[in-house]
Amino acid sequence: MSENNADLWSGLAGRARAGELYLDDESAAYHCAKACDQRIADLQGMRRFTAVAQSVSGFGDFAMAEQLVGKFLKQATADPNSIDQIILEHIETVKNMREVMAISFKRITGQDIENATKFANATEQPG
Repeated sequence: MSENNADLWSGLAGRARAGELYLDDESAAYHCAKACDQRIADLQGMRRFTAVAQSVSGFGDFAMAEQLVGKFLKQATADPNSIDQIILEHIETVKNMREVMAISFKRITGQDIENATKFANATEQPG
């Protein structure tokens, strides 16, 4: 996601919190929020793998090897365009998306989406 997407969804979440914006479809809001939950879990799983990218070695002991290590470490972490920072930005953007959906769901149904999820899970179980 680009910086524009992050800013856009941050603004939309703010407008939803202020009561200026909501999705007027209960089912869409619910399913989009569930998809956001899954995407956040997937991104958090990817984030665990970024630690592996921060272990850079095997280039040898010459000057150019040290430059390569520095370059690859910069791509892995600490740089605004590093993989760990990009994943964190994506997580924040999806959290804002989810918030818009959760606010929409609550506005339509009067109940928190977390409670609806528990209820839906309980009714889907055979018994």
